[in-house]
Amino acid sequence: MSHPTRLAILATHPVQYQAPWFARLAREPDLELTVYYGHRPTAEEHGAAGFGVAFQWDRPLLEGYRSVFLHNAARHPSLTRFSGVDLPEAAAVFSRDAFDAVLVMGWHFLGAWQAFRACWRSGLPVLVRGDSHLHTKRSALKRLVKRVLHRRFVPRFAACLAVGEWSREYFLHYGAAPERVFIVPHAVDASALGDAGAAARAAFRARWQLSEERCLALFSGKLLPVKRPLDFVSAVAAASRREGSIAGLVVGDGPLRAACELEAQRAGAPIHFAGFLNQGEMGAAYAAADLLVLPGEETWGLVVNEAMSCGRPCLVSDAAGCGPELIVPGETGGLFPCGDVPALAAQLVAAARNPAGLRRMGQRARQHLAPRSWDATLPGLRQALAAALR
Repeated sequence: MSHPTRLAILATHPVQYQAPWFARLAREPDLELTVYYGHRPTAEEHGAAGFGVAFQWDRPLLEGYRSVFLHNAARHPSLTRFSGVDLPEAAAVFSRDAFDAVLVMGWHFLGAWQAFRACWRSGLPVLVRGDSHLHTKRSALKRLVKRVLHRRFVPRFAACLAVGEWSREYFLHYGAAPERVFIVPHAVDASALGDAGAAARAAFRARWQLSEERCLALFSGKLLPVKRPLDFVSAVAAASRREGSIAGLVVGDGPLRAACELEAQRAGAPIHFAGFLNQGEMGAAYAAADLLVLPGEETWGLVVNEAMSCGRPCLVSDAAGCGPELIVPGETGGLFPCGDVPALAAQLVAAARNPAGLRRMGQRARQHLAPRSWDATLPGLRQALAAALR
């Protein structure tokens, strides 16, 4: 009888969207899993990473799987700088004696490259998972530089785990062999969001003095330029002038919060700013909303998975990686050109004027998302491991 595949996973730090996946993998009898983290962030470091406020997640992120924190030798440990996660002991940890394969969650931190070097030197198969895509705006020079540099290392990975077709296209563009790219979709743990039922909806709306007649559009995320929260504010303002039932809710904090509040006040937009809500509070926010808006550039946009799991349709910009696979226009939500505020406003007006259609789209959104579970990640991962170990 062959032994279970000994798989190591390396990530920068515990992430609320990754930990449930690791716990699911740990339950597979043919996998012997150890997750290595490069940094244990403080509450203040979470805030500095774009959330805008200091906090710790209110859900356990280290339960259900074996995890080890490596020593971070960075002079200034950080989640926002490439050199902020420095793992010189990677060479001693990742060896053929200890593991059959290593999966690294991206290559945006120094520790990833230390792990790559250790694996390549010892002949240990190294896999990588990412959700980057080619639809992000870049200058011609930056595209050229990335094409030259990425084609030097992407073909060396034993397998590439793409979260969807856009990320598969990305790996192929930079030289990965088609037989080495496998779809391992993004999923979310809806149970971690807390109560998303009718009682939670009523309580949340009462808190913000919102009647049930209001059509509430939700923005959820860090208030950063790339996420374009000011587009959301402007679109809600424009839409509410045409349809009085429309209101907006912004959940999140960050550098642009003051600018968003000022613009909402200037435009007379009926927008409520809830600030940062921890994971266990998000179910009530999704329940209170009638639809989610994702206006910015996103490698994926996991808030869309969350909203759809709570039965909410989504209006998504065409610069978000989740759009082509999660949004069926008129069925699970709608797509609009990134930065086109009038187009987004028009879709908000149409949604508010058809509440029955909005509810139907919410039901279809939940059904459409249902197959994208943690179980759905297993076939692609197993295929990737089989290819890497051959």
